[in-house]
Amino acid sequence: MKRSPHLRGLFALAVVALSLYIALTVPVQLGLDLRGGTQIVLETRPTTAADAGAEATDRTVEVLRGRIDALGVAEPTIARSGDDRIVVELPGVQDPRRAADVIGRTARLTFHQVLGPATAADRAADPSPERPHEQVTADETGRFLRLQTAALTGKDVEKAAARFDPHSGAGWHVTVDFKGAGGQEWARLTGEAACRAPGDPGRRVAVVLDGRIISSPQVDPSVGCRSGIGGGATLITGSFDDEEARELALLINGGALPVPVETVEQRTVGPTLGARAIAASAWAAAIGTALTSLFIVAVYRVVGALAVLALACYGLVSYAALAALGATLTLPGLAGFVLAIGMAVDANVLVFERAREEYVARHRPTPRSSLTAGFRGAFSAIADSNVTTLIAAALLFVLASGPVRGFGVTLGIGVLASMFSALVVTRVLAEHAVARPGLRRRPRLTGIAHTGFVRARLDRSGPHLMRHPRRWLAVSAAALVLAGSGIVVRGLDLGVEFTGGRLVEYSTTAPVDPDRTRAALAEAGFPRAVVQSSGDRQFTVRTPGLGEARAAALTDAVTGLGVGAERIRDEAVGPSLGKELRRGALIALAVALGAQLVYLAARFRWLLGSSAVAALAHDVVILVGVFAWLGKPVDGVFLAALLTVIGYSVNDSVVVFDRIRELGRRARGKPFARVADQALLQTLPRTVNTGTGAAFILTALAVLGGDTLRDFALALLVGLAVGTYSSMFTATPLAVELHRRTGKERRT
Repeated sequence: MKRSPHLRGLFALAVVALSLYIALTVPVQLGLDLRGGTQIVLETRPTTAADAGAEATDRTVEVLRGRIDALGVAEPTIARSGDDRIVVELPGVQDPRRAADVIGRTARLTFHQVLGPATAADRAADPSPERPHEQVTADETGRFLRLQTAALTGKDVEKAAARFDPHSGAGWHVTVDFKGAGGQEWARLTGEAACRAPGDPGRRVAVVLDGRIISSPQVDPSVGCRSGIGGGATLITGSFDDEEARELALLINGGALPVPVETVEQRTVGPTLGARAIAASAWAAAIGTALTSLFIVAVYRVVGALAVLALACYGLVSYAALAALGATLTLPGLAGFVLAIGMAVDANVLVFERAREEYVARHRPTPRSSLTAGFRGAFSAIADSNVTTLIAAALLFVLASGPVRGFGVTLGIGVLASMFSALVVTRVLAEHAVARPGLRRRPRLTGIAHTGFVRARLDRSGPHLMRHPRRWLAVSAAALVLAGSGIVVRGLDLGVEFTGGRLVEYSTTAPVDPDRTRAALAEAGFPRAVVQSSGDRQFTVRTPGLGEARAAALTDAVTGLGVGAERIRDEAVGPSLGKELRRGALIALAVALGAQLVYLAARFRWLLGSSAVAALAHDVVILVGVFAWLGKPVDGVFLAALLTVIGYSVNDSVVVFDRIRELGRRARGKPFARVADQALLQTLPRTVNTGTGAAFILTALAVLGGDTLRDFALALLVGLAVGTYSSMFTATPLAVELHRRTGKERRT
């Protein structure tokens, strides 16, 4: 027997065993919507009239968002409250006091040449009208020094990183890379200091953070006068431990706050989703997964049952990876896993359908040889679809922030785990099973040794789907016009994450049940109200913008609960998905699509790559248009669903184009339209079975998952239908038309 099956089996067993150990010993971090977290309320303290108001607070929000991302807190909620307050909600924070201290630091970084020690008179006269370009500051030992006014600030820093060097004696320190003219200014500053004699205080350069000298090293004697330290980089030393060094690097990278802030409130808050909603979502996921599993078993029999077992391993590996990386699990973040589950099912279906082709059409002697050929033949389609998705996930993680970045993390983990479950676990189990004597005597039980329902129907009719490609394109164009008109006529109902809204806080005389409060507000006409408890007798309600009449109706609904509710705060809140986050998400998405186009063009030629991206744009417009016509909210949950649909659409097109490429190599000189037609028919069983399997779990989520998941599942169902259609009847006809127009009809 070959060595590779044994190695695959040992590898699969080791990964599953390690994942089981991690899952049992390392708890996964849940997000605000599932578990709640720490709420910190900051208040801006502007020093000038120009810094007062909502605009300065909004700028502060964006800086805080960068700091919190660097802290390692995934899926935070940050929003302006009123003109001068910022509400920060952090899921799973272990040390809220340290978090409040870090995010609330002004973090103004400056670099100065030391002029000499400061006398008592210097300190009393600081700032001195006689020496306007000097200031007096205490160093790290408590001595006061006269410093030259800074010409180099944190704005000149490109990036900073904490490092440890046990050999140089520096220990933990922070490396700083300057950008633009900052490198030249650093060379000038150190060059002037180098003109002083060694040991002279003037040979020191002071690094000042928030008005305090944190490091004032002497310029090395090897540095020449006026030449300075080139290279555009330096390091900050200061007897740091690892936590202090990382915190300093975080503050430098995050930038200075536009205005000082003060922590005015800190408390624990409950989840934004109620226990009933979470329980309903869990039941819906369990029922949907069970229906999908039964469908896979019914269609593919023994190998289908083994694929379901491999999907269970996928769930275990994904969960363990989340826990090991310290990622935060939220309800929208689960969208990435929904897509990855679909891709894991799709990979199995691709292999099994290909194995059926090998057994029936190419007359392989045994199910085992057919299965081996199926894995070999389906590998390129599985690899290409997963690589394109991983490219998008990586770029979303690197370029975006907030929930979009969290989606990239969960999607990347899910895709890698799905590839492991489909290409390793399923293969090990299936190859072992079909080699058993009992199944060799009854090959039809394997699920491979027969044609299958869809393929049998196609073999009888054999429709020529690409005979009139322009007709399919006309249907797609009509759907685009209809969807686009919905966006224009009805507009988009942007959620509170995009537009901001109103935050009302109540205190009560009796304990409050958040689920009961949510239900009462939904009956009163506030189905999108976000309710969060903060202790037994206090809770907040966050809704889209309300007029005074609607605000009074909200308070009446709360009063009707009979818990002695009293309104203690009522103010406008800004969007939690701020301008910078939205801009970053759009840039990340555009770059991800461009990278996917380049990859697909390299693998399939520009003609097919551009057709796949055009079909993707078609799917996005139609999904947004459907939500516009239905009046559904476009919020953070919808954004996660939209990203999922994009991944599914590309994956679907890649499968079809991979078969076009394969058939084109076999039948050179055959008209491209006929090759495309044949590819569609050969991949149609996979398309139907994958779509049906995904529809079970999404339908269960839509019917049983509650209000929060219903819109999410609806968006995915629409995306599933549109993505399946577009891969067959938008991307493929467009490729045929482009092929004709570029004069390549004879080339395949």
